[in-house]
Order: sequence, then C-alpha cells, then structure tokens
Amino acid sequence: MTDLGQIKEELATANRILAHHHVVDSFGHISVRHPENPNHFLMSRARAPACIVDEDIMEFTLDGQIVGKEVGKPYSERFIHGAILEARPDVNSVVHNHSPNVVPFTVTGRKMRPIMHMCAPIGIDIPNWDIATKFGHNTNLLVTNIDMGRDLAKTLGSRTVSLMRGHGSVVCGRSIREAVFTGIYMEINAEMLIKALQLGEVQYMHEEEVAANTRGRAGFTWERGWENWCREVNRPYRPKTWEMGPGFSRTDPIG
Repeated sequence: MTDLGQIKEELATANRILAHHHVVDSFGHISVRHPENPNHFLMSRARAPACIVDEDIMEFTLDGQIVGKEVGKPYSERFIHGAILEARPDVNSVVHNHSPNVVPFTVTGRKMRPIMHMCAPIGIDIPNWDIATKFGHNTNLLVTNIDMGRDLAKTLGSRTVSLMRGHGSVVCGRSIREAVFTGIYMEINAEMLIKALQLGEVQYMHEEEVAANTRGRAGFTWERGWENWCREVNRPYRPKTWEMGPGFSRTDPIG
C-alpha cells in the first residue's frame, strides 16, 4: 500500500473511531494535510462518519476547491479544515464535531478546562468563537465559506481547541492519531466536568500540570489508544515508530 493509500485508510479509520466514541454522529468530520502537497488536504465526501471507507476520501485545496476525482458531494464545512491548515503549518489534522457534552459549554458562561491528566491536551485557554460577531444572526451557524473558516482559525490562534457557539468545536493535532486522541478526551473531559460541577466546587488542573502532561506526551501515547480503538471498530491497526525529543525516555507517562 502506498503512503497515500495508508493515510486514506487511517483517515477512514479515524472517522469510525470518532463515531464509536460519540465525538461525531451522523455529522462531523476529520481531515489530514496531504502528505505530498502541504497546500492540499484530504477528507471524506459528505457521509456519516461511521459509514466512511477509504474510497470516500477526496482531495481539496486549502480554500476548499476539489482536486481530482469527485467521488461524491463534499462537506459544506470543509472550509473549517482548509482555513486552519492554511493558518497553522504546525497542524496536520483537524476534527470538527458537535460532541454532546461539549456543546453546553459553548452557550453558557461556564469555562471548559481539563480536570484529569488524560485531558490535558485541550489546554486551559479555550476560546469560544461566535459566528454572529462578524457574520450576524442570519447564518445557520455553519461555516460555509473560506472567510468564515479564516475567522474561526483566527480565534483558534495557536491553541489546540476552540469552541463554536451553539455549534460544537474544532480540535487540531500534528497527526490524525493525535487529533483523534484529543477529540475523544475533550468529550470525556466535558462529561466529567458537568458531573463534577453538580457535586460542588471543582479543582481544575493547574497550568504547570497541563504543561507537564503535554510536554511529556509522545507519539507512543497516541499509539496505545489508537491500537485499542482500531480493535473496537474492527479496522486494521498499523503501528508507527515514534522519535522522541532529548531528555525523554520511552516510559509512557500516563500509566
């Protein structure tokens, strides 16, 4: 299988995993930067994530134009992905979702912050993008053109996550596996935080604790989750070899 074939397979698997963990349902999507052309990206045709197969994957320019074979109707919100990849050369994969436990934090004054070490990658500074601020109240809240996508990317900035008022969120990562990991644990964090708030005062993770968790978390951490999640959705698991920066051992820091 070619590198492009492998990444299409992984992208289809990612859709299945996100659906299995209720990060997406019939709606929502994940993209990846093209491995050979950083000014293009790959994502599925418009289809429910749990149904996506390798042959559904299409290629786009960063402004959302279709490249090559059109295997079906594209997602109307592909501009989210192109705009973030355009603005963030450090990002290679983007998830857009309507996670049910995340959405309440987009429409209330409650801030979402990590409360468990596994959820540290979402960060402590999570903005909430409101489409109405620039585009008024006549939209359907969907990001349907590149100007909207770029405005969202501006709010995201250098962060990993941004909420979207009355809509959902975006999550980005250096790889498909990292973006999927963060998307899953963002939904888990939101569910736990809602429960914790009902019990009383919440002790959030400190900034230094978040930094320590994210600094020490390397590719083999995503790998442990990815292997298990591939098994859950009956998709092939292809291990990756990960290089670590200086000063880190190969001991998994999350236990």
